[in-house]
This record gives sequence, structure tokens and C-alpha cells, in this order.
Amino acid sequence: MKAFLIALVALVAITIGTNQILVHSGFSAEATTASAGNVRLGD
Repeated sequence: MKAFLIALVALVAITIGTNQILVHSGFSAEATTASAGNVRLGD
């Protein structure tokens, strides 16, 4: 039971840490897909 609880705590810590890294690295969907080059304007 002790090993299971330690694994749960480690899982939560890894999840929170990974989320914070990805949030602060700028890999959001908006930042990676929004571009003026992807817009077609009338000729």
C-alpha cells in the first residue's frame, strides 16, 4: 500500500510539473497555428 501511495504522489507531481513546463514554453494551439501567412485575402 505504501508503494502505491508513493506512486500516486509521483504521478501527480510529474503531471503538474509537465503541465507547467508546457504552459510556459509557448506550445499553445493559438501560438503554433495563428499566423497571417495562413489567411487568404482577395486578389
